[in-house]
Amino acid sequence: MSVYTTVTTVELDAWLARYTVGTLAELTPIATGIENTNYFVTTNGGRYVLTLFERLPAAELPFYLNLMAHLAKAGVAVPAPIADRTGALFSVLNGKPAGLVERIDGAPTARPTAAQCAAVGDALARLHVASQSYRMRLTNRRGPAWWRQAARAVRSFLSPPQAALLESELKFQTGFGKGKLPRGAIHGDLFADNVLFAGDRVAGIIDFGFAATDYFAYDLAITVNDWCVPEGSGAVDPDCVAAMVNAYESVRPLDADERVAWPALSRAAALRFWLSRLYDLYLPRLGELTHAHDPADFECILRDRVGNPARLP
Repeated sequence: MSVYTTVTTVELDAWLARYTVGTLAELTPIATGIENTNYFVTTNGGRYVLTLFERLPAAELPFYLNLMAHLAKAGVAVPAPIADRTGALFSVLNGKPAGLVERIDGAPTARPTAAQCAAVGDALARLHVASQSYRMRLTNRRGPAWWRQAARAVRSFLSPPQAALLESELKFQTGFGKGKLPRGAIHGDLFADNVLFAGDRVAGIIDFGFAATDYFAYDLAITVNDWCVPEGSGAVDPDCVAAMVNAYESVRPLDADERVAWPALSRAAALRFWLSRLYDLYLPRLGELTHAHDPADFECILRDRVGNPARLP
């Protein structure tokens, strides 16, 4: 949610003419995040978030936007995309595909509590249950093929121990994605900054830019690795893991194969985000308001998962 593409009030006012959302009153850039350009938009008809998709091909956008619409209709806490007068969920603004979604009142949490982890586990399970009836499919663009490509790109920046860890883990994960675990549309990036809370209630799940068709349990492992790991430790907080996973299983129980695969899924989730943070740190894009996350956190998580295989409650 950085700003790569600048939008002026004059440009946006003209673009908004295709919608029935009223006239523009305020436009504010959102400076956090690293993937897309986002602005808060206020009109005399409501409050919205404008996203200009910087990396996603226009051909893939129907998967993400229709998924959000599908989930919102199913009662999942997701902001609904706004259709324009023609029924389209996106169109071109300043050379980039762009769309509007409802703005949700709420705020992310910096230090998740066990109660908030439970709320997120429940919300993620409901998302997965609803996505089972979503018919569109999309290969995960941050899957194993991308892991290998990114590894080649960042290898020269790594120390020998880091390079050895990376090579070892890529070898361990050979064949990832070829199993028969339950799968469907996943969020793929359900970090704490992508969940808005009202107290301990999940008000909204946002930023579906990494949604894809993949393993549901892998999506849960991604979420556990962020929410249930105290910053800088690498090791999980068992109380937070229990709260999240038990709440998840109260809605969608994990099957026996998913439980067996859990240690490897936790390692894969750590590898994917270690690589993406290395890539963004060493090979950044030019942006007006950008920042890269420290890859050291996920290096610590991966080392912990290798030495102490993850366990489910």
